[in-house]
Amino acid sequence: MTLNKNTFIGEYSYTVDTKGRINIPSKFRSSLSKENKNSLVITRGMDKCVWIYPLVIWKSIEDELRKLSSLSSVNRSFIRNTVRHASISKLDKQGRIALNQNIMTFSNITKNALIIGMVNKIEIWDPVFLSNVDDSFNKIDSSQFDDLSDKIIL
Repeated sequence: MTLNKNTFIGEYSYTVDTKGRINIPSKFRSSLSKENKNSLVITRGMDKCVWIYPLVIWKSIEDELRKLSSLSSVNRSFIRNTVRHASISKLDKQGRIALNQNIMTFSNITKNALIIGMVNKIEIWDPVFLSNVDDSFNKIDSSQFDDLSDKIIL
């Protein structure tokens, strides 16, 4: 559990059932504010993973996207690729959401999945693919982290 509503931290291992449903960890569900009405927005992540946002967080993302000028081809492409794969999913009585086939294919999730809290969103990863991403993370120049740490207090 976190101190703030709609905030997610930690890593959990789950499986996807034959109908494409996956449990959202109870700690994440208890972090959702009532304004979300047990609804989450599922979309493709920038990496080959699934991003899941609380409804209220997604609404603020939509507000920011509306500010981008549609006269710019870059803006149009960014908006299109951000929202075209998004869908609203309501948690069922067992705390599961349904992942559509398009999202599962994109993220290479078949059965096993890692669910990771990313502060304002949830990520779902294929464990093997995430392991490869983690390996490339270890090759990042430490000075890049130093630059980032100047912007945030840890």
